[in-house]
Amino acid sequence: MATAAQTGRGTAARPAGGNGLNRLLMHPAVKPAVFVLCLLPFAWLLYGAVADQLGANPAEYLLRATGDWALRFLCIVLAVTPLRVMAKLTALARWRRMLGLFAYFYVVVHLLCYSWFDMGFDLPAIVADIPKRPFILVGFAAFVLLTLLAATSFNRAIKALGGKRWQRLHRVVYLCVGLGLLHFFWMRAGKNNFGEVGIYAVVIAVLLGWRVWHAVAARRASATR
Repeated sequence: MATAAQTGRGTAARPAGGNGLNRLLMHPAVKPAVFVLCLLPFAWLLYGAVADQLGANPAEYLLRATGDWALRFLCIVLAVTPLRVMAKLTALARWRRMLGLFAYFYVVVHLLCYSWFDMGFDLPAIVADIPKRPFILVGFAAFVLLTLLAATSFNRAIKALGGKRWQRLHRVVYLCVGLGLLHFFWMRAGKNNFGEVGIYAVVIAVLLGWRVWHAVAARRASATR
């Protein structure tokens, strides 16, 4: 998925020899540990639902919490490249695909919560509801685009599309993040609760702004050679 689905070949797959943290991150136990950490929010929500610890309205809690985690994981995916470049942590590249797929996983769980708790898995009602409410339409559009990215996040898809076309396709993740933020904004607008929205907006703006700055700096550097 966009920045999340790259294979980590070449220099990204081989950490600098003098970087001890890179060598630590390349330890075989680290990736399974990250996988477990990514599952912890889902495990906690599942436990809370079974143990009846999600408050007076567990359905609403699950719906909001899964949406929050989907947006958080999208931000984490966007943060991988800046951290890799600025801290020279090339080993982070091997986590991008997994983190991207976990972002998609939480989006799917969020959609399932909406389909179950709000709509009772009534497919005709869901289809009719999507165009009626803008925040549902925007969220569903993000889900469709992320499904495309998840489906093409594997090595066979990269080979079939070619590296450049695959990279262009997976830049759609930036649009998905914007749609996710807009979906979140409209959900909170009904209660005039914009504090958390503002935090996500700043984080996303910084992560996307860094990419623009880095691209401009790289072009200037190549032009002066």
